[in-house]
Amino acid sequence: MTKTKTANFSQMYTKYLNLVQAVRGLPSFPSLDAVESRMLNTFAAAWHEEKQITVLEAMVMLPEISTTTAHRRLKMLRKKGMIDLNLDAHDNRVKYVVPTKATQQYFAQLGQCMEKAQLAA
Repeated sequence: MTKTKTANFSQMYTKYLNLVQAVRGLPSFPSLDAVESRMLNTFAAAWHEEKQITVLEAMVMLPEISTTTAHRRLKMLRKKGMIDLNLDAHDNRVKYVVPTKATQQYFAQLGQCMEKAQLAA
């Protein structure tokens, strides 16, 4: 890879980070800590593949955090309106973590940041 190409990618990534920081500062989105953000990103990958995530699965998706911490963060994400829980149609003991409209808008904004950064480079 040439120095020019490397510098271009570096500028693009820096621009993306700046745009993401601006989106995260918008009053229309709740403030997310690093763990909540990682959880949402992990969920997004599963949702993109149209996988359903149970609460128990969500609690072990990030092995570096305890299940207690994961459960607390799930409750906070729900309180912040970034996830919802849907009951299984056949077993009321099973709940699925699903994105909300706010989550979809949040990811759409982040996608636009990526597009803008790429165009600006």
